[in-house]
This record gives sequence, C-alpha cells and structure tokens, in this order.
Amino acid sequence: MSVDQLMDQAQKALKEDRLVAPAGDNAFEYYLAVLHKSPNNRAAQDALRETFPYGAQTVDQTINQGNFPEAQREIDLLAKADPTNYTLTILRSKLDAARKVAAQKQQAQKAAALAQAASASASHRQQQEQIAAAAAALKQQQEQAAAALQKQREQQVQQAQQAQQAAAHTATVPKAAASAENRDAQVVRMVPAKYPLEAARNGEQGWVDVAFTVNPDGSVSDVHVTDAEPRRVFDRAAIDAVSRWRFKPALINGAPTAVVVKRRIEFKLSGNG
Repeated sequence: MSVDQLMDQAQKALKEDRLVAPAGDNAFEYYLAVLHKSPNNRAAQDALRETFPYGAQTVDQTINQGNFPEAQREIDLLAKADPTNYTLTILRSKLDAARKVAAQKQQAQKAAALAQAASASASHRQQQEQIAAAAAALKQQQEQAAAALQKQREQQVQQAQQAQQAAAHTATVPKAAASAENRDAQVVRMVPAKYPLEAARNGEQGWVDVAFTVNPDGSVSDVHVTDAEPRRVFDRAAIDAVSRWRFKPALINGAPTAVVVKRRIEFKLSGNG
C-alpha cells in the first residue's frame, strides 16, 4: 500500500478503537508502516505519540484478561513506536507478575488434584500428610515467588534512584544550593493551551488530565494524557502547552530530582462559566 493508503487505514482503525489489535490490522502497525516508507512523516509521528497512552491502556486490559501472549505482542508493538517510554517498564513488570500468579494457581490446582487422587486410596493419616506436604510446597513456592517479585521491585527502585542521582550530579547548580532542603516542583512559566479551532467552532468544552515528568533542570518531558472529556478533542493542545511549561525542580535533600506531576487542563469558552 502507498503512504496515503496506509494513513487512511490507520485513521479507520483509530476510529474503530483498533489501536494495537488485531495483529496486522491496527492503527499502530499502519503508522509504523508509514514511517518505514516515509521516516520523517510528521502526521504518523504525532499520531503514534498521541495514541501511545491509549495503546498502553489496551495492553493493561489484555493483561487483566489473562491473554499473556497477546499482551506481549502488544507491548513489543508499543516498543517499536517509543522504546524508551517508562510505561513499557510498568507494563512488562505487570505482565511478568500476572504470569507468575497464573503459574502459581496452576500449580495449586495440580497439587489439589494430586491430593484428591491420593485421598481415594490412602488412609486418613496418609491423606493429611499428603495434603500438608502439598500445602507446604505451595506455600514455599508462593514465598519464593513473592521474594522474587520483591527483589525485582527493589532493583527497579534502586535503578530509578541511581538514575535520579546521576541526573542530579550532572546538573550545574551552585554548591550553596546543596542543602538539606526538600520541596515539590514549582511552576515558574505556565503556557496557556490554545483552544482548538474546530472545537471552538463547534462550541465544545472539556478537560484533559495529563501526567508528565519535571526533570532536574526544570524542563518537562514524557507528557501524556491519562484521562479526558471528551476524548481526543483537546489532547494535542494540552500536551503542546504543558510541554512548554517550566518549573523550579523538586528538591530531595537539596538535590534537584525528577518527579512525576499530574494536572488537569480546562477548556472553557468565554461566557460559558
């Protein structure tokens, strides 16, 4: 298909909420195919960036439904669009944890089936011993799985702290600022969102909830929509505005530190309250 045909198919899939599925017939794959043919296609790049949070929500639902192979495929597809997005780390961790829980349930079912089969031909005492042994083995497996998950979480926290410390170390701040001060990120420049022309003509109003990272230098990155009413009408305007905001960075023990901030951007026409 040509670039125009791929863009048409992508728009159709987007309207039908086929963001990352089914395989081979979804918006993400069509946009990626456009970029394969035309690497600098701005429309495809913007579309992938704007729809990434919604694609991540779809993956989360797929994990909750227990369809782990499909969830892995969808995560891999999102990674082609934005391989460094931290949301992928969260989704991968959730998928790994869900797989382990499912495996534990399967092991518990097998243990229960073995105990039930043994109870048909064994004495009451033998039944109790086998059930106790199965329960002990299951408890041990659960403890091992819980320990592995806890270790994974600690490693992720440690990696995040190391990254924050490295960012704080490279930031050029006066030595006098390295005190024990702690504070939240404070906005110093708030660029108002531009009201979309089509929404204004249609008399549409609404709001957009965004989450973003305030970096140690006060800049903003990883702006993404977490909720909106109505959906996708004001998303682009909200993201563009917040991306130009500037902050006094958050301080932890006097060191500038990256933090995640959430805000709601209101879109109201003058004269409508």
